[in-house]
Formats: sequence, C-alpha cells, structure tokens
Amino acid sequence: MDTDHPRRDALTGTVGCLAAVLGALAGVAIWFPYGRRGLLGAFEGETNPAVLWLGLPVLVLGGTALALTVLAAVRRLRRAALGLLAAVAALAAFGYGFDVLAAPGALRDCGSPC
Repeated sequence: MDTDHPRRDALTGTVGCLAAVLGALAGVAIWFPYGRRGLLGAFEGETNPAVLWLGLPVLVLGGTALALTVLAAVRRLRRAALGLLAAVAALAAFGYGFDVLAAPGALRDCGSPC
C-alpha cells in the first residue's frame, strides 16, 4: 500500500468493498428464485434444505469473487485476477459437483412416469 496517496488508497478500498457487496447481492438475487422453490416445496411439498446451506453460500461467495475479479482485471492486477478467477472456477465446480446449482426437483425432467 502506498502511503503517499492516502485518499487514493481509501477510494480504492471503498470501491473494492462496494464491488464485494454488489457481487454478494447479485449472488443472492441469482439464488433467490431457485432457493424459494427449493425451500417452499415446488413439487408436492418437496423441500431441499441444501439450497440454503450449500446453494446460498456458493452463489454469494461466487458473486463476490467474480466482482472482485472484474475489479482486479480493471485495475490490471493480473495475479490477483487470475487467483480470483480460479476461486470462481472452484466454486462453480463445487456447486455443480454437489448439484447445488442444478434446478430444483420440480424443474427437472421426471422421466416417463410423468
């Protein structure tokens, strides 16, 4: 951190915090339609609590990391941007691996009996 420009450092920190908050809110906004269906029982009262304890954190952390990745790329901080991009990829892999980012049961094709 450069001590010669405290206002620029404060502005950079403020922009970083704002980007992180906006990314987290975007993650919640993306999660909400899926989470609402998963928690309130979209199909015959079926609920899936994993959308709350796995889906919400993955999307909030992913949105935050993605917003900070864009901020690092704009500021031309290549190593930081690559590290954050790797974190976004890891969160996406985790989400798809544990079926957190898949559609709730009512939106999936239930097969021939339906």
